[in-house]
Amino acid sequence: MTEHLHSATPAKEKMLTLFEDILTHDGFGEIKVEVNILKRKQKEVIIHCGKQYRFVVDVPTQA
Repeated sequence: MTEHLHSATPAKEKMLTLFEDILTHDGFGEIKVEVNILKRKQKEVIIHCGKQYRFVVDVPTQA
């Protein structure tokens, strides 16, 4: 199976990395995720964790 141009994989990997960073951090942390609908069957995923990480991903097709 080929990856789409705007795969959700980088956003998923960033969320997992940030989650692991917060767990190992000597203190508290917060992760906030926003998802906005874009044109052409895409969504913008914004991950807030001290900084903002923005990804544009293709909407998965429903079976």
